Amino acid sequence: MEIDKSLVSGSMSLLVMKLLEGGDLYGYQMIEELRRRSDDTFRLRAGTLYPLLHGLEEKGCVTAYERTAENGKNRRYYHLTNQGKKALTEKEAAWQTYAKAVGQVLKGGTCLAGA
Repeated sequence: MEIDKSLVSGSMSLLVMKLLEGGDLYGYQMIEELRRRSDDTFRLRAGTLYPLLHGLEEKGCVTAYERTAENGKNRRYYHLTNQGKKALTEKEAAWQTYAKAVGQVLKGGTCLAGA
């Protein structure tokens, strides 16, 4: 079953920052790690990832630097800043509150409308 893109788009910056919390990564590593950790649920495309990373850079949440890989190819790595760590903590807390509320609604229960 394919996940509705509107559900994913709002949480993608949270997921990318969470990946970077574990260490610096370049774009393809992020795409593959997100796919792996989500059991193939999240299949992020480069055309989605890089604008997201540029937005996080503009907000001061990540910085980027280039490093030459063993194969001689230059790669652009991304690093979560202290400001990014703070934003990640806030986004995680907001996500937990949201997920809990959605879970409660999905469980159902008594409707008190009109009471």
